[in-house]
Amino acid sequence: MIAPITNFLLYLGSALLLVGAFLGLYTLILPMREWELIKQGNTAAALVVGGALVGFSLPLAEAIKRTDTLPQMIVWSAIALVVQLLGFGVLRVLRKDAAAAIEKGDMAEAIILAATSLSLGLISAACLS
Repeated sequence: MIAPITNFLLYLGSALLLVGAFLGLYTLILPMREWELIKQGNTAAALVVGGALVGFSLPLAEAIKRTDTLPQMIVWSAIALVVQLLGFGVLRVLRKDAAAAIEKGDMAEAIILAATSLSLGLISAACLS
């Protein structure tokens, strides 16, 4: 009975660390002060960060389900992290005014950014199956 609980705690702890790493890297490369914007009630910024978080969590959850070992899960999750960051990088090139739009609370821009993160997450998760 102890082994399953230990595995649960190891995977949960690792997953939470990976989510923290993702949020740290994601917000580091964002060209805006998203946490400050969120504190100010900027729904567009919250939607962008929330979409990215769910977009990363989808393949993370699939990696937990589909891999045999913790190191495998970490590797596949790191790959999903890179996919999300690259996707955001491509959007930054294509949507040069996105940061300013989000800072102004532009929900249309936020929706396309969040939808892209979710789409990348779904595709990444499906590739793990």
